Amino acid sequence: MTGRDDVGRVLIVVAVLASFVAFLDGSVVNLALPAISADFAAGPTTALVLQQWVVDGYLLALGALILVAGAISDAFGRLAVLRAGLGLFALASLLCAVAPSGPLLIAARCVQGLGAAFLVPSSLAMLNEHFSGAAQSRAIGIWTAWTGTAFVVGPLLGGVLVDNLSWRWIFGVNVAPLALTLYLSTRLPRSQRATRRSITEIDGVGAVLTAVGLTGTVFALIEQQRLGATHPSVVVSFVVGLGCLMVFPWWERRARHPMMPPDIFASRNFAAANAATVFLYAGVSLGLLLVTLFLQETLGLSATAAGLATLPVPVLSFFLAPRFGALAGRHGPRWYMACGPLLAGAGFAVMASVRAGAEFDFWTQLLPGLVLFALGLSMTVSPLTATVLAAVDPTRSGIGSAINNAVSRVAGLIAVAFMSVIVGGAIDFDGFSRGVLVTAALFAAAGLVSAIGIRNQRNDIADIPPTASAACYDRAAPPPAR
Repeated sequence: MTGRDDVGRVLIVVAVLASFVAFLDGSVVNLALPAISADFAAGPTTALVLQQWVVDGYLLALGALILVAGAISDAFGRLAVLRAGLGLFALASLLCAVAPSGPLLIAARCVQGLGAAFLVPSSLAMLNEHFSGAAQSRAIGIWTAWTGTAFVVGPLLGGVLVDNLSWRWIFGVNVAPLALTLYLSTRLPRSQRATRRSITEIDGVGAVLTAVGLTGTVFALIEQQRLGATHPSVVVSFVVGLGCLMVFPWWERRARHPMMPPDIFASRNFAAANAATVFLYAGVSLGLLLVTLFLQETLGLSATAAGLATLPVPVLSFFLAPRFGALAGRHGPRWYMACGPLLAGAGFAVMASVRAGAEFDFWTQLLPGLVLFALGLSMTVSPLTATVLAAVDPTRSGIGSAINNAVSRVAGLIAVAFMSVIVGGAIDFDGFSRGVLVTAALFAAAGLVSAIGIRNQRNDIADIPPTASAACYDRAAPPPAR
């Protein structure tokens, strides 16, 4: 056994553990929201605001930094950035677990998002650097296989922890595996880094515009329900946030090293696929959060029961998405990307039939809709990822996958921020009905954009680095079959 073999094994373990914990945390937080708001919030409006911030605080930091994470990793060294991400995520998880108030929990969630922004890109980049050829594909295959189980075990594990221990344990369980991962990373050689970039190649202005723009806009959307739409802080935040987001594309056209190169959108399929991504992942984030909260807060199910109820979505996606990806690779992605969202939207339209005063039956009123949603999502995500990656030159597949991942994060972030406006301040029967119909409309828009915008062509991704498709893995389903 060679020393390089030992380093490779340790590297795979480090990459798997780091990503698994980050993915697991993302898949269980929704289940803990009712328990968190019960501990910290005084009334329904305050509870909904807190729940939105717990989700969006994480997504804000992640969405603002995910596009520059690769450049930061190259500038400061991938191993150093990975360790920083591990340390930040572990510290933030501990702070979440012991947070004595809602604002401190939200702050800790923001730090978690900061750590997560560096974990997956750095670990994948290190795998890409250490391995090559068939060994690289095998290493990333191991990574996707093991980390993918986080989506399947997450809902059940999260429910059990919340019901039998406390919501704090969904964060507390992260600390030990992250500490182990941090220790194992000390066994990796310091030379694990890419060719250094200059720190001046980091698009700091673009990152600041994104962070301020998203934070201001999201603050206004969430806090208007508590402070009022005309409150000075809401108005100023909205104007500043929207202004920064409008300036961002202007800056990217002039920046020497833009984090979102405008010319990459010259490809019709790339532009259309990202437009579809906006509607698709806005629907995914809004829809799953609505269902999870409705099951617990309105119907009175336990966190464990709610986790079991939503389990068909990750399970079906885990097993079916690669198969639909392979089919779309042979026949072209257009109609999979058009019909899949329509099927998912039909699932949420079915859920709108739940009414107050009638006897609730999960098996006939919600399960069919969840299964339709899972089938539609499985039909869409892998063809979409393959389309994004095949639409750009293989040398730019890394930035292409990063942009698509960032688009999906920001879409989910904005959708969650709009949730209170959509449901009318409470996720009761009427609010849930409005929410799922809006979700269905978002999916229908994703299908329409795909049907009109996507040019149907075979997606040959054989030349795309495995790390590029793997970088899109932590959203809803596996990357396209290779």
